[in-house]
Amino acid sequence: MSTQTVKKQSNFVAIITMFFIFAMISFVTNMAAPFGNIWGFRYEWAGMAGNLMNFTAYLFMGIPAGNMLIKFGYKKTALIALAVGAIGLGIQLLSSVVGDDVVVIGGENPTTLNLFIYLLGALVCGCCVCMLNTVVNPMLNLLGGGGNKGNQLIQTGGTLNSLSGTLTPLLVGVLVGTLTKETTMAAVSPLVITGIVIFVLAFIVISFIKITEPQANLNKVKYEHSPLAFRHCLLGVVAIFFYVGIEIGIPGELNAWISRESFEGAAAVAGSLAALYWLMMLVGRFLSSIISGKVSSRAQMVTASSVAIVLVLCAIFIPKTNTFDVPKLVYDPVEKTANMLTSINVPVETVEAFVANPSEEIIVEYAEKIKVEFDKEPAQLVKQITTTPSVPISTIFLFLCGLCTSVMWGGIFNLATEGLGKYTAKASGIFMMMVVGGGIMPFIQDWIGRNTSYVISYWLVVAMLVYILYYSLIGSKNVNKDIPVGEEPVDLRDL
Repeated sequence: MSTQTVKKQSNFVAIITMFFIFAMISFVTNMAAPFGNIWGFRYEWAGMAGNLMNFTAYLFMGIPAGNMLIKFGYKKTALIALAVGAIGLGIQLLSSVVGDDVVVIGGENPTTLNLFIYLLGALVCGCCVCMLNTVVNPMLNLLGGGGNKGNQLIQTGGTLNSLSGTLTPLLVGVLVGTLTKETTMAAVSPLVITGIVIFVLAFIVISFIKITEPQANLNKVKYEHSPLAFRHCLLGVVAIFFYVGIEIGIPGELNAWISRESFEGAAAVAGSLAALYWLMMLVGRFLSSIISGKVSSRAQMVTASSVAIVLVLCAIFIPKTNTFDVPKLVYDPVEKTANMLTSINVPVETVEAFVANPSEEIIVEYAEKIKVEFDKEPAQLVKQITTTPSVPISTIFLFLCGLCTSVMWGGIFNLATEGLGKYTAKASGIFMMMVVGGGIMPFIQDWIGRNTSYVISYWLVVAMLVYILYYSLIGSKNVNKDIPVGEEPVDLRDL
């Protein structure tokens, strides 16, 4: 087997490994918003607090993560990140069993210790995904040789990222069903445990995979300037800050909005709508991975940001009285009630008769068991089976935005690092710091939503999209081509 063939195989393994890590990033990140809904019912201010902690970690870990990449290389940095992720999820799991009876802050609605345990876990998980992001983005860009091909690999990895992001809020919604003040993290513990197991397995698998370090000699590189000396990189850093705020804010606020609707199963419906947003991102990234070899990043960014602005404006201006019934595929109140009856050992024949002809009599007959097991009055279930949930048509335009945001991360990263040469790794660390925008901007948006209306909060998203459009058209042009960037430590196209 020729040396060139061995190098190509190693290159392929490295790409597949980075794709897998891309999926894990989304799995951890997208737990924050639906988990926040659980805490938000108990403490109104805490709805986006976990998300804020998750992304605040980027502010502190961005530069250290970039330095780790330089000092330890891609594989060791990824392994450290996976170990940290397992610990972070373990801490969040701990919040479901410890501290609920320990009051930390008194008052009319005392704040208990378990909330702070959860927030600590969210912060630790944020450190994990920051390190993983620092590894996966420059690695895929460099393995593709930069340019359109580098962006194509990022978009392909992003497809798996979106698939994971689609499943996470959907699974949380299914596990929770209807949110109440009594809902706790124990309801989603199966998902958290699954995440821990995946991190451990990923750690074991990656430990045995040989990854060619494309920039293994970065410790020997001297840097004469900061990556921010390049105008297109500096403006790209701001663009990433706003972009992540947009990406997380649109589905996060959509989830919070619909979760607080009065119909039964609102959390399940909200989780499904958020999942549709991430599904749209999956579709968009898949399409982008096909066309990115021929269509420039700038052209994709201009189109995506323009269409996103139109979609959000439609969502804002369409009257909220215009609604549509939630499909039974998303939430079927009769099926949900039938599952409850089955779980308390109601005869199969009775349950089948109920599904064929939903009857109040059956609910009343088993009222005592239902109350003991689910703490629900018969009237609640009667209302549940006789009311078809409906949500505003505006929500359609919001989850369709996923098609547009799908290409923005790879596009901005690609445009902002174009021509940086040896400064790419350091720029990646700075980019990771600015991912904190995914915590700050949705937190501000949620504050606007709670104090005005959820719809009005989307004006903040419009403002951020306008900046993204500006960056795509003007700000991304490299006007500092006179600054020497040196050679890449290793030319990946020769691998």
